[in-house]
Amino acid sequence: MKINEIVSLLNATMVCGRELGEREVEYGFASDLMSDVLTLETDNLLLITGLANNQAVRTAEMSDIPCIIFVRNKKVSQEMIELAIESNITLIEYSSSMFKAIAILSQAGIKPVF
Repeated sequence: MKINEIVSLLNATMVCGRELGEREVEYGFASDLMSDVLTLETDNLLLITGLANNQAVRTAEMSDIPCIIFVRNKKVSQEMIELAIESNITLIEYSSSMFKAIAILSQAGIKPVF
């Protein structure tokens, strides 16, 4: 599924990375524990988290994750945006819960990692 399609499905806001909206993601992983994210070895992965800080972006960078959805109406900082732009990572803000995001994306075909 393309990142642009995900933004549309969730009625979310793409904060940065609009030029990367045609990227495909196949899998999703939801966590607020970045140590759990670092254990994954999955390509085309979407990270769903409520941890809105630089650590989430750095973790995505180290794990080659192209897109992060920040749930529960968390807002990204300018510093997070700058880090994401440097790393070609799309940042998305979503106002609803992590559970709702997962349900919508799962129904649309995003697969779980395990």
